[in-house]
Amino acid sequence: MFNAILVENDDAGYRASLKQVDEAELPEGDVLVQVQYSTLNYKDALAITGKSPVVRKFPMVPGIDFVGTVEQSAHIDFKAGDKVILNGWGVGETHWGGLAQKARVKADWLIPVPDGMEPAHAMAIGTAGYTAMLCIMALERHGVTPDTGDILVTGAAGGVGSVAVTVLAKLGYRVVASTGRPEEADYLRALGASEVIDRNTLSEAGKPLAKERWAGAVDSVGSHTLANVCAGMRYRGVVAACGLAQGMDFPSSVAPFILRSVILAGIDSSHCPVPERKEAWRRLTTGLDIEKLDQINTSAIRLSDVIGKSQELLNGKVRGRIVVDVNK
Repeated sequence: MFNAILVENDDAGYRASLKQVDEAELPEGDVLVQVQYSTLNYKDALAITGKSPVVRKFPMVPGIDFVGTVEQSAHIDFKAGDKVILNGWGVGETHWGGLAQKARVKADWLIPVPDGMEPAHAMAIGTAGYTAMLCIMALERHGVTPDTGDILVTGAAGGVGSVAVTVLAKLGYRVVASTGRPEEADYLRALGASEVIDRNTLSEAGKPLAKERWAGAVDSVGSHTLANVCAGMRYRGVVAACGLAQGMDFPSSVAPFILRSVILAGIDSSHCPVPERKEAWRRLTTGLDIEKLDQINTSAIRLSDVIGKSQELLNGKVRGRIVVDVNK
């Protein structure tokens, strides 16, 4: 038996609870992992509260990422004792995820913990930090360099935003951080932001084209914010879009794309090819200072705290990352 957050939806209604689960109930997979840490992400909070139809199969253990130690393996690439990371691949949605003390998954979904990275640090980075690095790699791939101009990061006090600000600043970019929490300005400047702006300047309906301001952007917000970000890009600017905190809609026009050659690069961390995700994690070992990571990782909670913390996360009351020690 092991402890897990279990989401159920039946005649008794939609609910999440902390339960003891029999190992025999784990779904099929060729690697059994003893989970050490997971995280609480925006998608996990949606799954736990039922605010959005994230879960597609019931019952479900949420948790889109985890780090742990291989307990049993039927795959040649992994053996007992290996330290592994999982991000995405539908865990927490269609396959039981990381908010539990054990997980059984496909070997193809796992990557080794990079040399020199501690398991707790891997989840302090988590899917949010890994997604931030994928966004930065997309900006670079499309030619954005530190000398091309300012980089805007929306939702900057959140998980993706905090890591994006930190890594971009270390790479030499001038970062403009957008947040709806003015009290977090000092925190964002400490991470490396050169300027902090109020999200209200971006979150309402705007014009098809605005003043050219940014050479690149990392957006985890979507909706009107993403539309305004695109409208304010410089000629041939690049926007890496990875989230929908404000909404799934995109009330924009073709103007930024056909008049300024703006590139909108979609970032999917869940099914990203393994070589690219390995590269993202490799770069995170050198591109993210542990001291800054400790500043970002302000919340470490127990498995029993997850359900209550989910609503706080959805209400925008959580800074940075939430690491879950599933064995406490």
